[in-house]
Amino acid sequence: MSQPNGPARSYNHLHTPRKFTSGKRRFSVYWTWSYPWEANRDTTEMDNRFSTMTEVRRVAWPAYEPVEFSQKMFLQGIAGTLELFHLSIVRFQEVVGAVTGWPVAVFQRIDQAGQKLPLDERILGDTDTLMVFGLDHMLTEQEASPEEIEAVRHFLAREGTCLILGPHHDVGSSADLKERAMEYAHHGDPLVPRQQRFGRYTRSLIKGLGVPVENRWGLRPATVQGTNRLVPLNTVRDLDTRGWLNGVPTFNFHMHLPHYALTTDDPKAIHVLARQPVDVSRPHPFVAAGNKEFNMFLWMPPAGDRAGDILLADSTIFTTLFGGDQSLESFWENIATR
Repeated sequence: MSQPNGPARSYNHLHTPRKFTSGKRRFSVYWTWSYPWEANRDTTEMDNRFSTMTEVRRVAWPAYEPVEFSQKMFLQGIAGTLELFHLSIVRFQEVVGAVTGWPVAVFQRIDQAGQKLPLDERILGDTDTLMVFGLDHMLTEQEASPEEIEAVRHFLAREGTCLILGPHHDVGSSADLKERAMEYAHHGDPLVPRQQRFGRYTRSLIKGLGVPVENRWGLRPATVQGTNRLVPLNTVRDLDTRGWLNGVPTFNFHMHLPHYALTTDDPKAIHVLARQPVDVSRPHPFVAAGNKEFNMFLWMPPAGDRAGDILLADSTIFTTLFGGDQSLESFWENIATR
């Protein structure tokens, strides 16, 4: 994922606003975490933290043994794992940048240097598609303020805008330790603890904007036997009038994906455009309740005073941490041109 021969990387610079150009969408990514709070978590704590890079190297050996991930070149603690997320969206930035003609701006709620940047006009003023990646652990207390919610509502009142919300999984919410063990065995990722609850910031933003969705569980998707290729999505083409999923039979594999549960019975409020078959061979409370697929990609078309679209899709769909293919890049191109 490193880019030794790519363009020069800059850091800790002031963002240069991008001028509006008709037909050329300006994308911005907003990581909702406090980088220092996540990176400084006590590694003796079992739950609700990211893995250290050393743990990643041990589990994924020998994938991260090249020199660029060694101690002399790469952070080995939790900070190293956070940097993997940054590296994993480089391909997305390249694809979307080539389509739109604009660089994809990346912001963090609280960055490595402790600089806090709430969602406000500094970000929203030169953005057409805002991607809010909800990878903040709930115990780090990140919440959208009333001013931020109002700023995003104002942003969505502008014609042609799009908000992509990506609250991540919610593993181990039950107090029942046997149920947590079942969840852990279901997804099968040794790097995810028995409890890993994400998305306090996105939850607060979702509530403030009246989006009738809640991220639940961490579900292992069904794959083609003997591979990590996903079983195709169950898509509702009749509802996808914008063509978000044109030429997109699958997303990419990830071991623990959230179910975006609807909290409304109004079929017009939000459209579930794609459901992903779940791996029913692995016991899980969601499977035991009779479910065979989970909500993967949702769309709220413009309505009332909201002129912009709202999409829900997990942040891992925009990364290459677990691989990617033409289907995934077609999806990226679709959201860049619709």
